[in-house]
Amino acid sequence: MTDDLAAALEPVLRDLRATCAVQPVVREGRGEGDDGEDIVWLHDADGSGVGIVLWPGLGAAERLAQVAEQASDWAVEALCAALKPAVWPECPAHPDSHPLEAGVRGGVVRWSCPRTGQPVALVGELGASDHRAAGA
Repeated sequence: MTDDLAAALEPVLRDLRATCAVQPVVREGRGEGDDGEDIVWLHDADGSGVGIVLWPGLGAAERLAQVAEQASDWAVEALCAALKPAVWPECPAHPDSHPLEAGVRGGVVRWSCPRTGQPVALVGELGASDHRAAGA
């Protein structure tokens, strides 16, 4: 796994561990993406998986947001397969409604409500008791 992919994946895995009812089995691939890029597979308990790749030409913040969104897609599918509420990360202002979205503002990657734009937590800090760093 490239250093860029590892750096982007680590805080997202921290968020999954802290707040998601399903946990991925992480497997590395090499040169397996459509264009030969490195890929990390997030697998469900049933063995199905989703590949996480980095698009070329992105800065560190954009890479983190991209990986966070791909992991969120994986989590929603894995939760559904496990017959659990399929929302991750859950928006605290709108429970059981929609997941938060990862986005970059001022070079910082935050999970925010897609309806209101209200920041909830920095990517990598979901589940922390103090979200002041996110601007919440």
